[in-house]
Amino acid sequence: MGEFCTIERDGHLLTVTINRPAAMNALHPPANFELHDAFDAFAADPDLWVAIITGAGDRAFSTGNDLVFQAKGGAIEIPPSGFGGLTNRFDLTKPVIAAVNGFAMGGGFEIALACDLIVASENAVFALPEPRVGLAALAGGMHRLPRQIGQKAAMGMLLTGRRVPAAEGKDLGFVNEVVPEGEALAGARRWAEMILECAPSSIRATKESAMRGLEQPGLEAAMMGNYPEVGRLFMSKNFREGPRAFAEKRKPVWTGD
Repeated sequence: MGEFCTIERDGHLLTVTINRPAAMNALHPPANFELHDAFDAFAADPDLWVAIITGAGDRAFSTGNDLVFQAKGGAIEIPPSGFGGLTNRFDLTKPVIAAVNGFAMGGGFEIALACDLIVASENAVFALPEPRVGLAALAGGMHRLPRQIGQKAAMGMLLTGRRVPAAEGKDLGFVNEVVPEGEALAGARRWAEMILECAPSSIRATKESAMRGLEQPGLEAAMMGNYPEVGRLFMSKNFREGPRAFAEKRKPVWTGD
């Protein structure tokens, strides 16, 4: 447990909770660096296969950069892995799920967009309001949002800073599931359990291929790309265990290799 975030391990699942509820889980440099360390440890641990990030309390997932801290003269410092330790973490092949409870504003929304799945409670609200305070969504929001929901829908949010409720977020396509208020974390755990039923080597290969493939100019280039996790998949114990378990009509026993 850190000062500004809490860590919970449950088998192969890691849950990271931003723990600044009095500040609506806004992040200042010490919190950003704690999250950086938490996700560094997640990336390096072969026994951790999926992570969930959420916010303490029911008012906010995260309202982004701590503007009060900044207004008082606090320095803006971001770790190499980006805001919340996630927005610049382009080499992470393990899945991360955002459990959004309440406001996900500015950098908080950018953390959620950097995750692979978003599960939102009915009271969740998303926005990139930086232009309204003379700033810009520089932690990936301006680039991830158009890629995830299309140009026109994204520009409608980016150029106005308007607030989007969870139901509209699902309609737009950046929210995977809307759950009753107070159940975002439980919903995220359900998705995590479904992922954990799959071979972790297959999940890593799938995420890497899908994300890196989007960088290619066309379908053929994406399919012919070189993805290291795919090579590791063929060498893994799981590559043999899966077919064997299917033939023996039993549940596979996956390893983290």
